[in-house]
Amino acid sequence: MSVITIIGSGQMGSALTFPAIENGNEVRLVGTHIDKEIIDRLREDNYHMTLKATLYDSCKYYQLEELEEALDGTDVVIGGVSSFGVDWFGTEILPKLPDGMEVITVTKGMINEPDGTLVPYPYYWQRMLPEGKKLSLNAIGGPCIALKLANHDQTHVAFCGEDMEVLRKFKNMLTTDYYHISLSTDVTGVECSVALKNGYAMATATAIGMEELRGDDFKLFDAQAMLFGQSMKEMMRLLDVVGGEPINLIHGVGDLYVTVFNGRSRRMGILLGKGIPYAEAKEMLAGETVEAVVIAQRTAQAVRDMAKRGVLKEEDYPLLLHIDDVITRGVKIDIPWDAFAEEQ
Repeated sequence: MSVITIIGSGQMGSALTFPAIENGNEVRLVGTHIDKEIIDRLREDNYHMTLKATLYDSCKYYQLEELEEALDGTDVVIGGVSSFGVDWFGTEILPKLPDGMEVITVTKGMINEPDGTLVPYPYYWQRMLPEGKKLSLNAIGGPCIALKLANHDQTHVAFCGEDMEVLRKFKNMLTTDYYHISLSTDVTGVECSVALKNGYAMATATAIGMEELRGDDFKLFDAQAMLFGQSMKEMMRLLDVVGGEPINLIHGVGDLYVTVFNGRSRRMGILLGKGIPYAEAKEMLAGETVEAVVIAQRTAQAVRDMAKRGVLKEEDYPLLLHIDDVITRGVKIDIPWDAFAEEQ
């Protein structure tokens, strides 16, 4: 049995308590500074307010102020913060972990540097570590919805990191007959692929919004398929530019499929597809964390910056750049359908 401490009691971090406990591990769930109510309620009856699920009785709960206690005797750490908590996790949590700690995170996303370089979160966090601090930083990517994981639906994800033995260790702690895990040392390929899908899922879902405007009897399945295909094409091109292995596109495409049909990116895309300006749509989804917006903006900026250096051509990413114009510049949605047709 291993002691697993999950830092971040949001939906995905909390959902991972199920496979972790079912593998015979001791699991400690630590709330962040914004999770106080969640931890308080879990301590009452194991019910998770946002995941809408009851966790196992054996799960132990800690407020952030009790982090030191939670880490005592911990074998591995799972990071459960969203992309909005990346800097907080890097500055407030990682420096407090014991040297040599093996960490795996559920956070999907990338940081775009001034020249357009896209940096996966594990590498970004590595740069943030205090001098001399050594941690093994790994990540989870792939199509996995927290509620579905908690319900034990069949799920396939990828664990990525630089040390295959560490990845095998995490796999042994978490794999079940419903939570299936591939392993990859291609951190850039896995992380960039699954991060890119967020903005593209939002873009693909705009066709659903257009469909709803026309009435239930007019289904734009062809349009959805067209946007899905264009998303795959642009994701494939970006993956090639950043040096990711093509095989790892499968994790991003699977994640794209899931996200188009469920979640916050879908809801934002539908509103945009109805012609609702982004600022108004954002208000309508008040209280929801739409990571797709941040990732789409970062990726689009990276594309523009890399285009200036001649690394790629802006015209190869018409869908991404249009969605960015809609959410960043307030442009009215007008999908550039003709730009998707090419000669090869």
